[in-house]
Amino acid sequence: MPLAYPQRASITRPAVPDTVVLAAVALLLLAGVAGRLPALAVVALGGAAGSALAGTRLSRLAAAPPPAFIPEQVSARSRAARRRTAPPRRVAVLLDAAVVTAGLTAAVLPLADPGHRSAVVGSGLAAAAGLFAAGLPPAARGRGPGPSARVRLRGAVDATAAGLGLVLAGWLLLPRDRLDTPVRLAVAVALGGLGLTVLTVLTGPHRRTGVARCQVGAALTLTGLVLLAALAVGAAPDPAVLLAVPPLVGGVLLTAAGARRVTRSEPDPPAVSARRWPRVVVPAATAVAATGWQLRDGESPDLTAVLLALALAPALVLRDLLRPDSPVQPIRPDGPPARPDGPPARPDGPPARHRSADPDPSGTPVDRPALLRALAALRDAPAPTGALLVVDLHGPGAASDGRQVREDVLAEVVRRARAVVGPRDLLADVTATGFAVVTEVGPVLAYALGTRLLAALTQPYQVAGGVLRLRVGVGLAEVGGGTPEDVLRQADLARRRSVQLGRDRVEWYDAYLEEQLVRRLDLERELPGAVARGELDLVYQPILDLTDRQPVGTEALLRWRSPVLGTVLPGEFLPVAEDLDIVGELGCWMLDRACRQLAAWSAGSRQLWMAVNVTVRELAAPDFVPRTAAVLDAYGVSPDRLVVEVAEPRVGAELPTVVARLAGLRSLGVHTALDDFRAEHASLAQLRRLPIDLLKVGPQLVDPADPQRPLIDVVVTVGDRLGLDIVAEELESVSLVDGARRAGCRYGQGFALARPATAERVEAYFEEFPSASR
Repeated sequence: MPLAYPQRASITRPAVPDTVVLAAVALLLLAGVAGRLPALAVVALGGAAGSALAGTRLSRLAAAPPPAFIPEQVSARSRAARRRTAPPRRVAVLLDAAVVTAGLTAAVLPLADPGHRSAVVGSGLAAAAGLFAAGLPPAARGRGPGPSARVRLRGAVDATAAGLGLVLAGWLLLPRDRLDTPVRLAVAVALGGLGLTVLTVLTGPHRRTGVARCQVGAALTLTGLVLLAALAVGAAPDPAVLLAVPPLVGGVLLTAAGARRVTRSEPDPPAVSARRWPRVVVPAATAVAATGWQLRDGESPDLTAVLLALALAPALVLRDLLRPDSPVQPIRPDGPPARPDGPPARPDGPPARHRSADPDPSGTPVDRPALLRALAALRDAPAPTGALLVVDLHGPGAASDGRQVREDVLAEVVRRARAVVGPRDLLADVTATGFAVVTEVGPVLAYALGTRLLAALTQPYQVAGGVLRLRVGVGLAEVGGGTPEDVLRQADLARRRSVQLGRDRVEWYDAYLEEQLVRRLDLERELPGAVARGELDLVYQPILDLTDRQPVGTEALLRWRSPVLGTVLPGEFLPVAEDLDIVGELGCWMLDRACRQLAAWSAGSRQLWMAVNVTVRELAAPDFVPRTAAVLDAYGVSPDRLVVEVAEPRVGAELPTVVARLAGLRSLGVHTALDDFRAEHASLAQLRRLPIDLLKVGPQLVDPADPQRPLIDVVVTVGDRLGLDIVAEELESVSLVDGARRAGCRYGQGFALARPATAERVEAYFEEFPSASR
């Protein structure tokens, strides 16, 4: 078991404030619709509440220290995007000012004279727009070859058609009796432009980034202010003004959420495939719904609405003409992708659709630029599909430190790979210890191709001096995951994951792989020095006697309260500490703090014991026993009040050393415990050799519904014969507590008995049991 009680999840950024504010705004909207509150009062209260919360978060970001730079292992695309980004504090300050300006505009609106309300909202809108324009960082863009001119033109036509549809919907929905025609048209154009911005960002390839959230939040906020400027003109505004509240509140909160990622320089998620259908469906559906709403009220479309509808026709016709209807062109690594208007295939050659993508079927694989051009060709196809496989080779003939595979083995590798891949697949030499394959097939067939490559390349190689076997790892990424560089990086991350898991496997890329890499880098950067910075903390979980439910001791559980990463549990940071060789430093701090707290509790009449977890590496240190004795002596703690726990699954590799150290602790009078006992045959066999006093078992052994329950009878019997007390841990339900007690376990701990808490709360908990003294 790790040094802390396992919990369900580690939440570093609670969502309760957002939930509370959104629920309050929803109640205000209901009250405004029902006529219980004036519409402008709802606008003022809702806008002020959302802006106050968003402004507070942005102010904290502006006051926070600048984030550390993520090392070189993070993608070059993330570094390039970071260089284009404005300084974090400047972004937070300007967005904070924009959000506060929007909130103040909504808050002071009811106080303004009816004749001046449009000027108030207009001034606030202009100020907020300027601050957003100055504070928003530029959108993330991939590197490498961009889409063709035809694709860009079709995208512009799509945007024009979508924008006209949204403008038409805005024109039809705005009240014609309260707005002059020029003002109504200007407001409709503004709403259409902002709506198109939101739709474009939400469906673009970088829609998951912090910059995209900021852009959508700014557009929604400005949309709410535009609606206020249009609807809050008269002396007695009707409930239509309430339409401005949802985009205004949602916009400021989304801006703050996006700024958190931008200002902390967190790496953006990888690009995903752009969604084109919402840009067509949403504006069209909105325009149709607005037309139906106007006809429902008995109003006929005016001349402006007819002209806007007619303006849609050329855009739709041009969009249809630009639709590529030619088959997918072949991948041409030696030049730009073939276009429909390019030269025809040679009469004596095979059709272009079936020509080999490799310019030299019998020669060396192509280089990196050719690979990137092939990926760009697949990306620009009318129906983008395909995948990239990066193959890693390791063995006596393939050095993992960057040296190339021996020439004879490499030639055989290429021959086998060409025998497996299809005639349209492309081989590329892009790594020092492997190669890449670009294929036009879908992800499932690409995974099957990776499996076939794995089977072919792991077969023995006849070389001079004997037989050679290679270990192969394959990483796979879909072409639609972003730019060519993004796809190559994603496939390489999947290959790296395959290598970490032992090779001879195909790993599929997903965003979680990149998140794991960045998280690991963050842990390695922040963990050293955590003790010196005072970021470690202990919580304590009471251990109870299951017979009378009286507390007999506590277990010290380690927490890392990082100001950058939040609360991190030992299960996540202890493996990193072991790799960094600082687990001893953490263990020394924990033992010292636990003994100090035990001394404070022992000063009164209550006598409890304190359990402290140690790793096998800590226990194997030559000075562990004398250091423990020195800490006990320094705080005047009786040795029999300390329990040192070691996890059973890791004992086997260092069994003689563990036995010697546990015997040394018992000679001091310290009690010892074996944690996470698995009750397997090997575990029971080595139990007699371990000098321990307590045996801790998991909930699966005491669960009445678990088929392993008969094993607890064996464990209790062996424990009785060896003089061991059994502790059942992780008891999270009443049935588990009852099952542990009936099984013969003397002690228990878990959420059903007492949750881990700070020393002060545990001490208050002990006050409920004045008679407990052991």
